Amino acid sequence: MKISNVYIGGWFQRTMLQLTEVYDFLRDARTQLDLDPEKLKELRKNLGIGMVDYGVDGEEFLSFTTNVNISVKIYEDGLIILNNLDVSVDTLFADLDELTDYYEQKLSPAINYLFSLGAPVPKELANISTVFPYFIVCENATKDQISDLLTRTEKQKYFEFENKSYDVIRGDKYYFINNKTQSSHSIEKYIESQVFIREFKGQMHRYLNMHRIIWEKIDRVKEQANVKGSDIVKFSSTLEGYAKTVNLIDGRINQMGTYISTREKISKSDPGLSEFLAISGYRFETLKDTLDYIKYLWDMTQTYLTSAQKLFSSLKSDVTSRSINSLTIVTSMSAGASIIGLLTKSEPKFTIFGVIYFFILAILGWSVTKVMSYVSNNRKYKISDISYDKDIK
Repeated sequence: MKISNVYIGGWFQRTMLQLTEVYDFLRDARTQLDLDPEKLKELRKNLGIGMVDYGVDGEEFLSFTTNVNISVKIYEDGLIILNNLDVSVDTLFADLDELTDYYEQKLSPAINYLFSLGAPVPKELANISTVFPYFIVCENATKDQISDLLTRTEKQKYFEFENKSYDVIRGDKYYFINNKTQSSHSIEKYIESQVFIREFKGQMHRYLNMHRIIWEKIDRVKEQANVKGSDIVKFSSTLEGYAKTVNLIDGRINQMGTYISTREKISKSDPGLSEFLAISGYRFETLKDTLDYIKYLWDMTQTYLTSAQKLFSSLKSDVTSRSINSLTIVTSMSAGASIIGLLTKSEPKFTIFGVIYFFILAILGWSVTKVMSYVSNNRKYKISDISYDKDIK
C-alpha cells in the first residue's frame, strides 16, 4: 500500500479582494494596508515560499509550494487546502504533525496579521482550537490495510462509501480515501468539498452555541426582579458589549448564504464529483436549511437583546431624573437659606458666627446630597418583563 498524499484544510469567509491582498503578500511581502513592513517580511520568510501561481478552477485561487514540500492552495471564498507531498506509511503521523504545525505556526499567523485591520472577529470566535479533518489518500489499498490505518487513528467508523473509482472510510477526524482509478485532481476536489461542508457546518454549530450563551447572559441580567440604581449603568454597559458581538456575528451569518450557493454550483458542475454528489449532494440543501434556522435564532437574539437594552435605558433615565430632583431640593434649600440671611440682616458683616454659619450650611448641603445619592444608588428598581417558557432550540 502506498500513501500518496495527506491533506488538511479550513474555511473562513473571504473574497477575491482579500485573495489579491494575499497574493501581493506572498509574492513580495507587499500590502497597501498600514502594517509593519518588517513584520510582513518576517512572516513571509517563515512560510518558506517557492513559486506562487494564480489560477481559476471554479473560483479564483492561488497556490504555492514550500521548502518543506508542502503545497498550499487558497481560494477566493477563503477555503484553504494544505497537502504534504512527501509522505509514507511509516512516517504518517509525523507528516500530519508537520502539516498541522505549518498551518498553525506559520500560515495562520501570517494570514491573521494581514487581515488584522477592519472589523474585529468577535472574541467568542477567536482562539478556537480547530480540529482539522485529516485526509489520507492511499493507492490500491486493501480493506484490511485501510482498517488497520483506522485502528491506528480512531476506533469507530462513522461512514463508508465505495465505488469503482475510489473508496472512502471516515472516522471522526480522519478520512481514508483509497484511490483506484480517479485522477488526483478529482480526489482533491472531493476533499475541498468535504472541507467546506464540514467547516461550514462547524461554524453554524458555533453560532448556535453562541446564541445559547448570549441568550443566557442576557437572561441573567434581566432575571433580577429588582436592581440597584448603582448597578443599572453596569448592566447597560454589559448589554452594549453583547450588542457589539451580536452585530458582528450577524454580519458573518448573512454572508454565508452566498458561499454555500457558489460551492454547490461548482460541485455540481464537476463531472468528477458526480458519484460523490449522488450520495451527499443533499447536504448542500441541508446546510441551507440549517443556515435559515440559525438566521432565525439570531434574529430572535437581536430582538431579545434590543428589548433588554430598552428596559435598562428606561431605568437609567428614571435614575437620572430622580438624581436631578434630589439636586434641585438641595439647591432650593441653599437658595432659601441665602434669601433668609439677606432678609434678616441690615448689612453684610464679616463675623466669626457668619463663617461658622456658612460652613454649617455647606456641610448640611453636602450631607443631604450624599444621603440622597446613597438612597438613589441603593433604591430598588423593579424590572418588568414578560417571562416565557423555554423550548428546545
